[in-house]
Amino acid sequence: MTDVTVRELTPELVDDYLDFFDEDAFSDNPDWSGCYCYFHHFTGTSEQWQHRSAEENREAARNAIESGEFHGLLAYMNDRPVGWCKALIRAELPDPMRVGPPAELPLEQVGVVLCFIVSPEYRRRGIARELLTEACRSVAQQGAVAVEGYPLKDAETSAEHCQGPLTLYESAGFELVMEEEDGPRTVMRKAL
Repeated sequence: MTDVTVRELTPELVDDYLDFFDEDAFSDNPDWSGCYCYFHHFTGTSEQWQHRSAEENREAARNAIESGEFHGLLAYMNDRPVGWCKALIRAELPDPMRVGPPAELPLEQVGVVLCFIVSPEYRRRGIARELLTEACRSVAQQGAVAVEGYPLKDAETSAEHCQGPLTLYESAGFELVMEEEDGPRTVMRKAL
């Protein structure tokens, strides 16, 4: 797509980020609308997470973005945010082991791609591919020598593809390095 612009999330874009999550991100999946992509920054238990409000997550995300502790990329069309990809260095997560098994590399050298959210009316237009390309570039600039993604094996719905479809990673040159035998997760990795 030539009309997509991808921008690194900065404190100056916090309102665009919040507007995207307030209005578009989960318009077809309201059960997840309160996440604000804050789950991987939350340090409490799963039970505590279940009891958090959307307002708590929104405010926590705002604070983390404004302090520079929250990383990812926004995709824009016509100056409107239409997509999001959470991408960062694995060592920056409060609990790096929460996302997947240990890598062979130091966590400071591993980038992670954790979430893809595209507005329903803009899906299947290559926006996730643009976001993944820029995510790889971004983590490489931060010192990563490899990047990982964690798509679900048998995802069928857009909601289940929130970590990106397996085929997206395959088409971008990622290789399967682990597949849970009794679970839904995979680990895809690409050398940078």
